Amino acid sequence: MPKSTKNAVTKVREHRLAIVVDSSACLPSPIHSNIPLRVVPMKLTLGDSTFLDGVDLSSSAFYQTMRRNLKVPPVTSAPSPGAFLNAFRDVSKSASSILCLTVSPRFSSSYYSSRAAAMQASNELPDTEISVIDTESAAGGHGLVALAAVRASERGGGLVQAISAARSVIENVTLLAFLDTLYFVWKGGRVKAISYAGTAALRIKPLFELRRGEIFNIGRPRTTSRATEKLMRILEERAGSRRLHAAVMHGDSPELANEIRNKIENLFECQEIYVSECSPVMGSHTGPGLVGVAFWSESL
Repeated sequence: MPKSTKNAVTKVREHRLAIVVDSSACLPSPIHSNIPLRVVPMKLTLGDSTFLDGVDLSSSAFYQTMRRNLKVPPVTSAPSPGAFLNAFRDVSKSASSILCLTVSPRFSSSYYSSRAAAMQASNELPDTEISVIDTESAAGGHGLVALAAVRASERGGGLVQAISAARSVIENVTLLAFLDTLYFVWKGGRVKAISYAGTAALRIKPLFELRRGEIFNIGRPRTTSRATEKLMRILEERAGSRRLHAAVMHGDSPELANEIRNKIENLFECQEIYVSECSPVMGSHTGPGLVGVAFWSESL
C-alpha cells in the first residue's frame, strides 16, 4: 500500500477513552469495567534488588520485610517516560483518547514523566488525544479520581466528560489516615529523630489529612482505638449526610480496615466503597500499620 494511502486509513477503535494511572492509585482488584484501564507500576529498590510495584513484589511480602526492621530504607522511583509511553501505545490500539491521572507531584515525579511521554506520543500517535492531570492526591484519593473518570466514560462520555468528572472529585476528595509509628518515616529522613522519639515514647498514632496536594497534621491520639474514633468523627463532620464515595486503605492491617468499612457503611449512604491495601511504593513511605479513608460526597 502506498505510504500516502496507508496514512489516510482511519484506525477503527472499540473505545472512546482509556484511563492510565500510576500504581499509587491503590485501586480495588478487579475493577469490573469495560473501559480500558492501565496501571503503570512505580519502582521500588530493596537492597540490591529492584521491583515493579505490585507486579513482582506483593504487598504482603513487602510489609513482612519491613516488619523485620530494614536497616536501609526502601528507595522508590516514578515510572519512566518510556513506561508511560508504552502504556499509551498499548491502550491507543483500542481507544481513541487517553486520560492519564497521576499521584500528586509532592510525592512523585510521575506527573512529569507522563507529561514527557504525552509530548512524545503527540508525534508518534497523532490520531490519539492524550491529557495528563495531577490528581493532587495519592493512594485511595488518587483511586477515587480515576474511578470517577471511568464511570463517566461508562455512561458514554468521552475525554471532555471524563476530565470534568475527575476535576470535580479532585476539588472535593479528602484523605484521612493515621500511622502506627513514625519509625519508618524517620528512617526515610522525613521527620527529625527527636520527633520520632517523642511519638514512640508516648505510643502516639499521628493523624493527618491530605487535601489538594497539601498535608495537614490533625491529631496525635495515643492509641489505635482513639485514632480510629477521631478519624470517624472527622469523616462525619466533613461528609455530612450526602451520598458518600469512599476508599478504605491499609498497610498490612486488613482487620482494622474492614472494621472501618463496616462503620462507614452503617453511618452513611455509600454510593461506592471499597477496601484496598497500600501498594509497596506507597507503604515504603509510611511502613506497615497505616489505616485511612479517602472520600468525597455528592453535591446536594
